[in-house]
Amino acid sequence: MKKEYDDFEFRKFTKKSEFDKALHTLEGLINGIGIDSKLNKKEINEIEHWIKNSDRLFEKTIYQELLETLKLALTDGILTEEEKKDIVWICKRFKTENKFYDIITSDLQRLQGILHGILADGKLNVNEIQGLKSWLFENEHLKGTYPYDELCSLILMVLKDGKIDSNEDKILKVFFSEFIDLNKTKNIDLKEIEKFKKEITIKGICSLDPDIQIKGKKFCFTGASVKAKRSDIKNIIEVKGGVFIDNIRKDLDFLIIGSGGNPCWAYSCYGRKVEEAVELRKQGKSIQIVHEIDFWDSF
Repeated sequence: MKKEYDDFEFRKFTKKSEFDKALHTLEGLINGIGIDSKLNKKEINEIEHWIKNSDRLFEKTIYQELLETLKLALTDGILTEEEKKDIVWICKRFKTENKFYDIITSDLQRLQGILHGILADGKLNVNEIQGLKSWLFENEHLKGTYPYDELCSLILMVLKDGKIDSNEDKILKVFFSEFIDLNKTKNIDLKEIEKFKKEITIKGICSLDPDIQIKGKKFCFTGASVKAKRSDIKNIIEVKGGVFIDNIRKDLDFLIIGSGGNPCWAYSCYGRKVEEAVELRKQGKSIQIVHEIDFWDSF
């Protein structure tokens, strides 16, 4: 009883912010599911399930209006651009007057919904990943935040040959699942995701075209360089006014990954330092993981 009371008291203060987050995520969910305009039964069920599990956040009139709008949009199995705009318009109209989230956080919540929507039927296709790429490129203000940089690098690697092979399918599903709310899913196969996690390891992905400033910035290096010894890299950074450190810290600006002759630098497992840097990025720290080619190109 004490715990239930504490939860009730706590939610009196957080409900409005949770409500705004729910609307942002719903916008993304609709856009993610509707990238290819076509709807299947699993995708429709996923939207209905998500709304049902968020009903405690909505006032009765808002909840009914959302349901009616969604019902009209989903009936024919096609989600048109106009129908998506109608749903997004309702979400924006119902937002609270208080701005609980800045534009970065709001759009990351929308991105969470998009990834959920793409995964909704358990199948990935090139059109969906192309649509995700377009959204990411239209929202470059998210650059430097998790998981924007990682997603950009990952999807460009996947789209390079214009198809999604079985291994890339597993990688995308695992990476998407790391960022979405799996408590609000009906169709995403969580057992399959866990199985894939044992088959692949996601440690880190380099930023694309990073803006590397050395003066006053802190750098760390991992792996083996193809151009210089680690001591030489340290000297270069310090001569140019930067700071070289040997371990991952919260105030780190750049983690440089040496290619060491490995051609798969765009998506590879580089060990502990990358894992620690990614964990800090998840916590909101602005560490950029960069490939040494970009580091040398910044001079």
